[in-house]
Amino acid sequence: MALASPIASAVVFVVSLLIGALGIYAGARVIVGRGDYDHAIVTALIGAIVWAIVGFVVGWIPLVGPLLALIAYVGVINWRYPGDWTAAAMIGLVAWVTVLIALYVLAVLGITGFEAVGVPGV
Repeated sequence: MALASPIASAVVFVVSLLIGALGIYAGARVIVGRGDYDHAIVTALIGAIVWAIVGFVVGWIPLVGPLLALIAYVGVINWRYPGDWTAAAMIGLVAWVTVLIALYVLAVLGITGFEAVGVPGV
């Protein structure tokens, strides 16, 4: 039974990452017309790693830490997709809203909890 916990954790991580990538995919498709789900998965993974590192280093600073983590996350989107910082921020916003809706539906159906990897604040 000891292996069930790491396996369950890995499954939750992968499913959460795929849901986060769905949000980025939707945002990129709507904002910059780029619809590559594989690209969105890599972006979500890199974004989650950058968010975690920046959050670990400066996240303890009230207001400034979370803001820097968010800027770093949007920076990853800006680096991975065409457009400027405004387009990247809009992709992030559409991703956040999309993930909230998807997670709400899945939570109501009793399929998953209300969290996702690759989109901050969810």
